[in-house]
Amino acid sequence: MPAIRVLTALDQARTQYYHFRAIVIAGMGLFTDSYDLFCIAPVMKLIGRVYQDDRPSGGGGGPGVTPPAVVSATVGVALLGAVAGNLAFGALGDRAGRRRVYGASLLLMVCSSVGSGFSVCRTRGCALGSLCLFQFLLGVAIGGDYPLSATIMSEFANRRTRGAFIAAVFSMQEFGILASSAATMAVAAAFDRYTGRRAPLDTPEAADLAWRVILMIGALSAAVTFYWRMAMPETARYTALVEHGVVKATNDIGRVLTELNLGAVTAEEAAAFRRAAPAPPQQLGRAASPSYGLFSQRFLRRHGRDLFACASAWFLLDIPYYSSTLFQSQIYHPWFPPAERVNAFQEAFNVAKFQAIIAVASTIPGYFAAVLLIDRVGRRRLQMAGFLLMAVFLFALAGPCDRYCRGHGGADAWYIVLYALTFFSANLGPNTTTFILPAELFPARFRSTCHGISGAAGKLSALVGAIGFLWASQDRDRRKVLAGYDLRARHRHETMGRSLEENESENDDSRSHAAGEGGAGQRCQQELVSSELPKSPASVVSSHLSTSPIHPHRFSV
Repeated sequence: MPAIRVLTALDQARTQYYHFRAIVIAGMGLFTDSYDLFCIAPVMKLIGRVYQDDRPSGGGGGPGVTPPAVVSATVGVALLGAVAGNLAFGALGDRAGRRRVYGASLLLMVCSSVGSGFSVCRTRGCALGSLCLFQFLLGVAIGGDYPLSATIMSEFANRRTRGAFIAAVFSMQEFGILASSAATMAVAAAFDRYTGRRAPLDTPEAADLAWRVILMIGALSAAVTFYWRMAMPETARYTALVEHGVVKATNDIGRVLTELNLGAVTAEEAAAFRRAAPAPPQQLGRAASPSYGLFSQRFLRRHGRDLFACASAWFLLDIPYYSSTLFQSQIYHPWFPPAERVNAFQEAFNVAKFQAIIAVASTIPGYFAAVLLIDRVGRRRLQMAGFLLMAVFLFALAGPCDRYCRGHGGADAWYIVLYALTFFSANLGPNTTTFILPAELFPARFRSTCHGISGAAGKLSALVGAIGFLWASQDRDRRKVLAGYDLRARHRHETMGRSLEENESENDDSRSHAAGEGGAGQRCQQELVSSELPKSPASVVSSHLSTSPIHPHRFSV
């Protein structure tokens, strides 16, 4: 395929103001994702107090404890929604364009956040059923945001700093956690003060309003970002490589990256590209077909190993990551008064405060370290190092876990330090690289789809790590769940410093060379397999599960 001047210029472009603007615009979707998913843990404390404490047993095990079936339903629908969103919006991003589908995902996020707050009614069954419906829709929006935000940033970035830019987009999740914690603490403190600081078991009617306010605040950032997102042009790579509009791509990118010296695209250049490129989707007829499709043998031969590696790495990551977030309530309970000694607002405040502490002390530094190192060390090395460090810290946590979690070791600060280091190592390595690599390894017309498939694999494993672990722990106190799994990592093709198109062509060349000369050692790719131990935020549903005896619920990132 002939070189396209605008794509070469993008790869070589100096970092400009628009790159940082694109980070903020793409990252605000993940910011909102993280807010919505992490605020569920304290929100479920309030919901448990409002809708479960009128039961004869108080919900089982203490004030506001929600039955495991309700927990599983809420966690499960959000994760299944994320799976559907990853697959549906990922595929649509390659067919209808990144910009249009990105806006639709954000609009759905706004509506479902507001709907979660309203939740239709105030009886227990109706409110929880309605919340599950809107959490499913929110999960769809969140799942759709992942492939689109990563793909947009990868296609706007230059080759030297592309990894850092995508990692910076992903790091917006942690600022969403801080915003979620700050909003929850502010709302809880305000309601606690103005309801007269009720006794621990005296839950005022206003608590039913408090959790709705917390959920609906999450719609603000998404609504503010919607205009900026729709004002972005389509990425030049999608316009040029998928729609075959080389002239339009040049004009679009020339308006936002003003320091590029693109010159005029000659008619010969555009015609040469049209002759060499496969027909775009909207022009395909019976007589015309693309060079190969997603489910073809040619795709499997060229990109199947990469897709399997990305999906399996994400799958293996989210099992321990979600389960260790589920385990969070066992970490903070020695440091805060038990639920029987605080009212609903104070309990929600304490959960949000602990989430903020973990974010500031471990997850945000982990993301910053990834941004600094990703284009220096490389994706593969950083991923393996992160998995190795996670294994070390999780093994270190496993030994004294029973003593600490049963309260025999007191409030040991060193145990929280070890716990925080697991999140630091995850965000330094695999949690960030699993988001970056699918946005770099695949051709433009499959990029968003393949990222969505990889992300969907992670959300399916989150069901294993979150819901499976929750039910496996029910032979003990249902509020005291622990984590423990195993995870390993292999190798994969390094993408640092390469053009997105070079990544694709190198895959083709290495596979054909290996087939022709039997040189398995010539392949530039390496895959992921298992090698470690418990580890989202995915960030996030699992954090909900983690911090919430009532109703653990999470996102991941």
